[in-house]
Order: sequence, then structure tokens, then C-alpha cells
Amino acid sequence: MTSEKFPTFSRLSQAALLLSFALGGSAALAQGAAVKIDGAWARATVQGQKGTGAFMSLTASEATRLVGVSSPVAGVAEVHEMKMDGDVMKMRALPSLELPAGKKVEFKPGGYHVMLMDLKAPLAKDSTVPLTLLFKDAKGVESKLELKLPVATAAPGAAGTAVEHKH
Repeated sequence: MTSEKFPTFSRLSQAALLLSFALGGSAALAQGAAVKIDGAWARATVQGQKGTGAFMSLTASEATRLVGVSSPVAGVAEVHEMKMDGDVMKMRALPSLELPAGKKVEFKPGGYHVMLMDLKAPLAKDSTVPLTLLFKDAKGVESKLELKLPVATAAPGAAGTAVEHKH
């Protein structure tokens, strides 16, 4: 009996989502597309290493908050901030991060980043890692953006730039 109700609910949910798009409403998928991601990558690990960082820049077209992050390759995924406190570099988890409208927010080594901890396997260079970002807009509407990040030992273009300067 339960299995009969689920498909009906699913069809109703799909119809409601399509109707909200048709009426110009702000559906979750529409908001997800409103955050632009550039230069995303995750740092490669070695055998036995249980944590690494993921980096990118995010630009939201409307004021939004990044409220969560997850990846099937990590037991724990969190948004972290590194900053100087006097002469000591400190890292802390952030429950959410404001993404002001039209302003690029950089996730880079030594600043904001996604921390992937309790890795289930090493992240090999030249592979990819799935990452899901969870956003909440000013009205409280949640949306997800699913990414496939390239795994590298340095930011994309960084190694190429160094080589170009040597020539």
C-alpha cells in the first residue's frame, strides 16, 4: 500500500515543480543555477591521508548563503575558514557562509575552503570527486548544486603558468 502512494506523491511533486517554473516562481533548481562556480578543484592525497581541501570561487546573482556541503568520498565535509589570529593561523568550521549578490567569494588555500575529512580512499591526481553544495536564499528556499571537481596537486593553471614563465 505504501509503495502505491509514493509514485502518486512523486508525480504530484514533479507537477508542482513544473507548475512553479511555468508560473515564473523561484524553484530550487532555478536558485541552484544562480550561483556560478569557477576554478573548482580538490587537492590530491597520498595513501593514509585522511583529509584534504576543495577550492573554487562562487558568485551568487542574488544574496544567498552556503549552508552545507557533502561528498560521498568523505565521512565529513565542512566549509572552513583559515585566518590569522595575532601571529597564529587558525582554522574553524563555519555553519554557513554569506554569498553577497554579484560578489565573488574565493575558496583558496589559506582562506575559505571545503574540508573533506575521514576520506574513504585517497584522491588520485587526474581523477574527479563529486561535491554537493547546499544553498539557502533570502526567502529560506534551499537548493543544491552538484559538481564534479578535478583532483590535482595545485590549482588549475598554476603549474601551466609556472612553465610558461620559464620559457
